Amino acid sequence: MCKGLVGKKLGMTSMFASNGKYIPATVLKVGPCVVTQIKKEQTDGYKALQIGFGSKKKDKTTKPLKGHFNKSGGACYSTLKEVGVENPGDFTVGQTIGPEIFSVGEKVNVTGTTKGRGFSGVIKRHGFSGGRMTHGCKNHRVTGSIGCSATPAKVIKGKRMPGQYGVETQTVRNLEVVDIRPEENLILLKGPVPGSRSEIVTINKVLFA
Repeated sequence: MCKGLVGKKLGMTSMFASNGKYIPATVLKVGPCVVTQIKKEQTDGYKALQIGFGSKKKDKTTKPLKGHFNKSGGACYSTLKEVGVENPGDFTVGQTIGPEIFSVGEKVNVTGTTKGRGFSGVIKRHGFSGGRMTHGCKNHRVTGSIGCSATPAKVIKGKRMPGQYGVETQTVRNLEVVDIRPEENLILLKGPVPGSRSEIVTINKVLFA
């Protein structure tokens, strides 16, 4: 069994369940993913599949990658990811995997990169309340005191301050699969997924010990 796939976020929509409940859903284009390499425990020390997703022009691909892709059919891929697998012997190089590995009602974990918001202050970045918006107040949106007086006379590491906000790897866990459309390589997940439209995400099955 393959434990995950690579996909692309297409955006959000909504749908109604059979009981009439309104469900906000994220649409992901999952696959077709092609197996480009098989990792075995005897040779690599672990079991996984390297899969390719998204097309890429051959003249934009390096020669080493072209040689690597020739083993799986010659098509070039823009994204390469490794996903876990229970038995690598069940798969072959060049095999295509789609959203059929998932089922409606199943829980999945989705990993992506959050939207970049640039250099932001403490109110936008950390949710600080800010100062009073009254006449005479000089502390509207500034950070405020960050020091520790004479002891220890330094700024404590990890202090919440202004800085780069977003562009971080984030995983949203236990999202429910509400619909699967294998003919279009689409799956719909209940709730939001990190990243903007066209963001590459990894969808992994929730495996309980």
